[in-house]
Amino acid sequence: MVEPSEHHVVHTIQTTLRILFGVVPIVAGLDKFTDFLANWTAYLNPLLLHLVPMTDQAFMHLVGVIEVIAGALVLAKPRLGGFVVMAWLLAIAAQLILWGRFLDIAVRDIVMALGGALTLARLTPYTDHLHYDTPHTAV
Repeated sequence: MVEPSEHHVVHTIQTTLRILFGVVPIVAGLDKFTDFLANWTAYLNPLLLHLVPMTDQAFMHLVGVIEVIAGALVLAKPRLGGFVVMAWLLAIAAQLILWGRFLDIAVRDIVMALGGALTLARLTPYTDHLHYDTPHTAV
């Protein structure tokens, strides 16, 4: 029986996280311009609009651009991008918690930030320099 090596397992996990945390922010960011997946302005704490002089829709467009850039950064530089997406998700969660609404989404974003994006950032140095031949057979 062929058992995958630990390095292969770590690389597979890192690759999966890289794709997920790269593609999902890009899709969500692009959707800020269409509202196909969600009415994104419903999740925007109105207090933020008092700090930033723009409409809720313009703010969400700015958010969309940031998310597309963050997703592309994850795909290009997963360690840095993982930390950026983690911070972004924590910021989203913080604004929801301060608002006292959509706490379930805040908790989900915290879990994605610490369980996924941080894991991607932390695993990346261990996969950057790995070279694979063929899986080793168990003895």
